[in-house]
Amino acid sequence: MTARPAVDGSIVELCAVLGDETRWQILAVLGSRAASASELARELPVSRQAIAKHLELLAQVGLAERERAGREVRYRALGARLTELADHLETIGRGWEARLSRLKDVAEQLPRQ
Repeated sequence: MTARPAVDGSIVELCAVLGDETRWQILAVLGSRAASASELARELPVSRQAIAKHLELLAQVGLAERERAGREVRYRALGARLTELADHLETIGRGWEARLSRLKDVAEQLPRQ
């Protein structure tokens, strides 16, 4: 398991949490259905204890939420933080597109040799 990122709610922290392949695999499962740490451990090549730590991080940054079902704790994915990240990346992308467009305009105005 990779080093545990600090939890402060920022986009940078969200990216740090998403920087782990196992957490992506967990989110893929939780995106289709709720699951417990034990269920996830049976499906993924990771111990239940490690899954529990990953789930805790995902919950802390708002990518998953806990649901108590009797004695069992199940998790489900939440999409709001991913939408927030996508919006942030789109803003960055628009900035790059504008810069590239200006560079293209300048290049097209240069005399051809």
